[in-house]
Amino acid sequence: MRLLTPALLASAAALASCATVAPTPVACADLPAALGALKNVRLTSAKEVPADDKGTPAHCQVQGLANERTGLDGRPYAIGFEMRLPMDWNRRFVHQVNGGNDGKIVPALGALPVLPTNALQRGFAVISSDSGHSEDAPANAAAGLAKGNVFGQDPQARRDYGYSANDTMFTVAQQLMRSRYGRAPERNYMIGCSNGGRHGLVAASRFGERYDGILAGAPGFNLPKAAVQHAWDVQSWQLAHADIRQAFSPADMQLVARHVLARCDALDGLADGIVGDLAACQPQVDIAAVQCAGAKTAECLSEPQVRALKRSLAGPRNSAGEMLYSDWSWDAGLGAGNWRFWKLESQIPPWDKLPLIATMGAGSLSYIFTTPPTATAGTPAELLAFLTRFDFDRDAPKIRATSGAFNESAMAFMTPPDVDNPQLSSFRAHGGKLLVYHGNSDAVFSVNDTRRWVDKLVANGGADTVRFYGVPGMAHCSGGPATDQFDALGALVDWVEQGRAPQALVARVNPANKELPADWAKDRSRPLCPHPQVARYSGGPADSASSFRCVAP
Repeated sequence: MRLLTPALLASAAALASCATVAPTPVACADLPAALGALKNVRLTSAKEVPADDKGTPAHCQVQGLANERTGLDGRPYAIGFEMRLPMDWNRRFVHQVNGGNDGKIVPALGALPVLPTNALQRGFAVISSDSGHSEDAPANAAAGLAKGNVFGQDPQARRDYGYSANDTMFTVAQQLMRSRYGRAPERNYMIGCSNGGRHGLVAASRFGERYDGILAGAPGFNLPKAAVQHAWDVQSWQLAHADIRQAFSPADMQLVARHVLARCDALDGLADGIVGDLAACQPQVDIAAVQCAGAKTAECLSEPQVRALKRSLAGPRNSAGEMLYSDWSWDAGLGAGNWRFWKLESQIPPWDKLPLIATMGAGSLSYIFTTPPTATAGTPAELLAFLTRFDFDRDAPKIRATSGAFNESAMAFMTPPDVDNPQLSSFRAHGGKLLVYHGNSDAVFSVNDTRRWVDKLVANGGADTVRFYGVPGMAHCSGGPATDQFDALGALVDWVEQGRAPQALVARVNPANKELPADWAKDRSRPLCPHPQVARYSGGPADSASSFRCVAP
């Protein structure tokens, strides 16, 4: 640990508004006793972890529980957490927020799939939590595949998942850093992807004064609406085949991807397997052009397949024609395995090889986002049946409903309070910076929805606060036929601390990515351009980012 001089300690005390005298640094083993000032929080372990040969520095690892209680559903609840405090601290904090239904304490490393190195390796102190519920709790075992969703039967667990666990964890983290280091951090960051990206946008709205910078990947900020899309997809695929796993073969979806590339690949000046100008691509795609004139063959799609795909990508609507979530973009990654895993078919036998929308997605929609919660048997067949029966007039409004003790709707506890007209007033007043990225081939959350949210924020005066990067070909959070490795965290830190607003981010391929086309160089790089700019080929080596420039569309 760096030695702290009296002068530095005095400066730290001035920076920490909640303290007038800096506390004395505490040894790792003594942190459980030092945390006694916080009510309803206890550390269950505190240990020194030596540096390893993978770049992880020596650090103090603590684990604990906050707000232990019995829920309305009779199950035990607590916010489980882990924090890692490096010996050589850079005086920065990362609040790591996690994906999916949370429910597990993901190691507090500050890692994201797109980042070359994690936050702990860079010297950040990092906290991570399960957002107030444990999917592996014995009380949940009987719920089968829905065990990670049943917490939706408790109103406080819903709130913790939506936003309030992060409120608690920020306070815990600040106390741990003051105890361990004798001072507060100079900068506070939050990073996450998917549901973690949603946490980021919610925090920017609810707790904006706390964070200097937020890195939000594939933010599912309209998650209850996106869950309605799962039902829409299942019912769309059933137009093509009663068994959704057989609605489209992998070859069928590769055919779709080839059509998109044939129409759009060269719009950026180079045919390279990448759709560099997504907006210009959309009117060029005509999926009916690959419809069979007669019987289905390997070279075309049947009429029901074309109809199903168009319906899915147009987004869910009720019988009055009202949009219930978002439309989607045609991109080259629609033929990738991650898109298939989410939308059409998995290779997981306990799921009956159903896609993720029919397992985790169905359980989330029924237990967490429907009010009152709808208990659904956690078998593949029953979860699929819930989505098959879903009525977009009768059931979709339940994401906005309240009932008795469930006095916050899913749209209230899951989304930023200003979701339809983003202001981020406290975040902007604080000087906060928000860097958002999203895969253009994301199968879970529509990149169109994220882009529209950013445009609204910019229209409301947030141009100096937000930067948005769409990643061509990238699937959900990473993967797909894409250059999906880029240092978004470093760019965010430079923006916050040096005032250097990010421009193009250089993205490289991950050589271990099995979905890279065979003809791509293993050192291929591309610029990710800040929205609304797009990349244009300007001449030079086809696999180098330096051969492209970011221009207005």
